[in-house]
Amino acid sequence: MKVVLQRVSQASVTVDSKIVADIKQGLLVLVGIEDIDTQDDIDWLVGKIIKMRIFGDENGVMNCSVQDIDGDIIVVSQFTLHASTKKGNRPSYIKASKPEFAIPMYESFVRSLENEFQKKIQTGIFGADMKVSLINDGPVTILIDSKNKE
Repeated sequence: MKVVLQRVSQASVTVDSKIVADIKQGLLVLVGIEDIDTQDDIDWLVGKIIKMRIFGDENGVMNCSVQDIDGDIIVVSQFTLHASTKKGNRPSYIKASKPEFAIPMYESFVRSLENEFQKKIQTGIFGADMKVSLINDGPVTILIDSKNKE
């Protein structure tokens, strides 16, 4: 499982001209799922996401987590995180899970994040054509792959 964390001063997701998620300061989390992912991957990533110290403290040093600043989180499914670009110019998405596996994993990821974060997680709509708007604060963008945890 791969996630991209983006520290934002605001972010929103629009589907069919309707805003379905909208936050101020916090994290926009893009999540890509593959068939080898498990609940262990989810649990490890959730711990990393909510404890990642990428927000400024009183001295402007990145020393605070999204929990510490009472920020918000939007989670958006992003199968393109598993794109293979080795051959040619058209990415292959063969490693990205099909909806029958990815949807339950995505829902479990969001539930686990809510349980640990103790706050409602906003989301995009799985499989929809989403328009994601954000102001990346910093910019701070971090890629985390649960298969590289050792």
